Amino acid sequence: MVGQIGSRHARPAGNGGAVHVILDVSRFLACGRRRAPSGIDRVEAAYAAKWLAATPADATFCARGPWGGYAAVPRSLVAALTMAWAGGPGAEASRQSALRLGRLALLRVAVARGRARLANVMARERRSLFLLVSHRLMEKPEPIDELRAAGAAFIPLVHDLIPATHPEYARPGVAMQHLRRLETVASLAAGIIVNSAATGAVLQPHLVRQADPPDLVVAPLGIEMPAPAADVPAMPAEPYFVSIGTIEPRKNHLLLLHLWRDFAAKWGPAAPRLVLVGRRGWENENVLDLLERCTLLRGLVSEAGSLSDPAVAALLAGSRALLFPSFAEGYGLPLAEALAAGAPAICSDLPALREVGGDIPEYLDPLDGSGWRRMVLDYAGPDSRARAAQLARLRGWSAPGWNDHFDAVDGMLTRVAARHAALGSGAPRRAGPAAPSPERLAAQPAALR
Repeated sequence: MVGQIGSRHARPAGNGGAVHVILDVSRFLACGRRRAPSGIDRVEAAYAAKWLAATPADATFCARGPWGGYAAVPRSLVAALTMAWAGGPGAEASRQSALRLGRLALLRVAVARGRARLANVMARERRSLFLLVSHRLMEKPEPIDELRAAGAAFIPLVHDLIPATHPEYARPGVAMQHLRRLETVASLAAGIIVNSAATGAVLQPHLVRQADPPDLVVAPLGIEMPAPAADVPAMPAEPYFVSIGTIEPRKNHLLLLHLWRDFAAKWGPAAPRLVLVGRRGWENENVLDLLERCTLLRGLVSEAGSLSDPAVAALLAGSRALLFPSFAEGYGLPLAEALAAGAPAICSDLPALREVGGDIPEYLDPLDGSGWRRMVLDYAGPDSRARAAQLARLRGWSAPGWNDHFDAVDGMLTRVAARHAALGSGAPRRAGPAAPSPERLAAQPAALR
């Protein structure tokens, strides 16, 4: 996954250093706290690897503490963190190393180390682009606006609008937090990256704050084929299905568990197995009650928790299919991972998932319980014609690559940089008090910001 990115597709921007990228790696610094990366973690790691392959004259890494502004992060530390998070043999030791390195970097940011260096970069580079490819702290725009005022054009990557469009699936307060993030994007962005046309279509109505709308590019996320797994979980001998995702209401695990309860009541141990990959999330009491207290599910449904990319790929490759009955998705990384592993997929009929899967998967309404039941039982059979037909279609599918993603992004960066140079500023600015100069940006203590 992360360890392969730099060697395969990272490359400096083809502009001879005329554009300087400032990449926020704040989320990446905390990667060691998690046993397996989330989809957004993977994206920030891919961007870090790409810009590590560029020269120092082309890119600067920065991070932001929870209370302060941005500070430069040493390139060597980002490189060491990328190596530590690469996984493979000794993955747990690598995770512990990543945790230590991340804490060191965040401590540097907390005590304002690197702020003077970032200010010097801002003063030197006249065509700088500030990339924020996670949603981290985007709801607090003041430090972003300061970078813009110091000369950087702001370019975020918007992964989804789900907390705003489907607040019923979000934790309390997250819907308003995400609306504030969208306000930051609409007000400050000079360019926007989205992972799917579906995300872009939902985002467009929010982009009315600027007289000159930001450049928006659709760049599907890349999929890397992982190395062979050293930590493959024990796979059921019986036919099994896999569901991937945090256990939370939006992922619709409840549908699957009710189906399996019915299978257990009818066929007992002869029923197919279901493996749940992903940590337990929020607002999921009904699902947890079934997992913990329904005796019929014991031996048929298992929780694998968070697994490494190679382990997930191996689990998918041996399965009858991925089951993905989600109610809403911005991209649908599990579907792309399943198809890349050669596994069939049965998934919700959502625009974002159709962008990823094309005509390969079986698409069903996430509320069509009887349809899901029929399809699962069909695919569980050794002579399933529907499954064989999907495997035949799958031979014509190619996984989206990071090269294609960055080709689209680089084109947009070039356009934004040209406009940035012509305007002499990062983006149309909001009315308000004068923003601080680079000198003030360096001198102001983080604790006061």
